[in-house]
Amino acid sequence: MEKRRQALSEINVTPFVDVMLVLLIIFMVTAPLLQQGIDINLPQAKSKEMEPAERIVVTIRKDGKIYLNKSSVTEKELSARLSKKKNKEVYLKADKDVPYGVVVRVMGELREIGIEKLGMITEPIARVK
Repeated sequence: MEKRRQALSEINVTPFVDVMLVLLIIFMVTAPLLQQGIDINLPQAKSKEMEPAERIVVTIRKDGKIYLNKSSVTEKELSARLSKKKNKEVYLKADKDVPYGVVVRVMGELREIGIEKLGMITEPIARVK
């Protein structure tokens, strides 16, 4: 008597589920870290959503500290670093409690070094229905 072997037609999905659960946990842990930045209280205004892209962001905190992307700089360092950049499009985020004169002074510095496009970042107005 000859024994015939049958092909095993079942697929074991347990390793697949294990891998998917591990990936889910990794993404759940890292997603909040990607959204962190400098903590400021932005003013609200009507505007369209900005597309996510590589951009230069100048942030002015309530205490007057200036940041280029996420690194702290002085006004002189800001001018020096941005004059070397080829991208002449900059976005300005300023806390709503920052004195107007400080914001205008930084905007003047940016214009002086040749920044062609200066965008202001705001919070969207919450619509209550």
